Amino acid sequence: MNVRKKFRELLYGPGLTLMPGAYDALSARIIEAQGFEAVVAGGYAAVGALLGEADGGQSNVRDYASHYGRICDAVNIPVYVDADTGFGWVHNVAKMVRMFERAGVAGFFISDQVFPNRCGYMPGKQVVPVEEMLAKLLAALDARTDPDMLIGARTDVFQLEGMDAAIERCQMFMEAGVDFAKPQGVDTREDVAMVIDRVPGPHMANLSHAAGTWKVTPKELEEVGASMVSFPSAALFAAVGGVTRAMQSLKNRGDFAAVADELCPLDAYYRLVGLQDYVDAEQGYLDAAARLAARKPAAAE
Repeated sequence: MNVRKKFRELLYGPGLTLMPGAYDALSARIIEAQGFEAVVAGGYAAVGALLGEADGGQSNVRDYASHYGRICDAVNIPVYVDADTGFGWVHNVAKMVRMFERAGVAGFFISDQVFPNRCGYMPGKQVVPVEEMLAKLLAALDARTDPDMLIGARTDVFQLEGMDAAIERCQMFMEAGVDFAKPQGVDTREDVAMVIDRVPGPHMANLSHAAGTWKVTPKELEEVGASMVSFPSAALFAAVGGVTRAMQSLKNRGDFAAVADELCPLDAYYRLVGLQDYVDAEQGYLDAAARLAARKPAAAE
């Protein structure tokens, strides 16, 4: 089963799928190695990792497609990604879809924020008229060549105009033909349950470290009928904490003794990055080359 069919199966299947967020190819491999069935690669983590900056929509479609492509190449599980506002108008959206398909993503969502898109938990958000968002979604659906790639829509109108406006937009997004729709910032058990009751299709919840404090647990999300829950900045925050502690130990003590238990052992790291497979492949090609070289062409004899 290819990764897009697998992602569709997870989203529409029973139970709740936990989907941690990766900020690069290595963190995605760690997530896969721990047995998770899918990984999310969001804009918040991408901007933090690539630019060392807060997510204010300052990246572009080529950087994202390249970044997501490296993550997809590193793992064998579905990678679900953030398409911000679609990186422009309908023709830009169509190009983005084709670039993301070539990158290997299993699915993505588009936000109805005005450009530049910013993290949904940051202040200063505004949304475009619903007709503009619907046009982008229709362009994305037309540009999709693999029907198994999931296209989602997110609205940020909840914190601006309230629940009714958010649900109404999600309903219109679903009527346009997207695979799923969700309102950003709806993060209590009661509100999630209301969205699931009134918006058709599967529900993908979000528990981001950027929210500061989670108001609902994964168990509660499963109880009200959510299909998936993403943790988009989990690895990013873990990495910042781990690297900070390691550098503090080196600066203050001159060694890593204070964080020795947190450092990945060398053999475990080499297993993670597939060193033995790399070496075996090299040797295999050298052995095959030696056999070829030993068979002299008849014309040379």
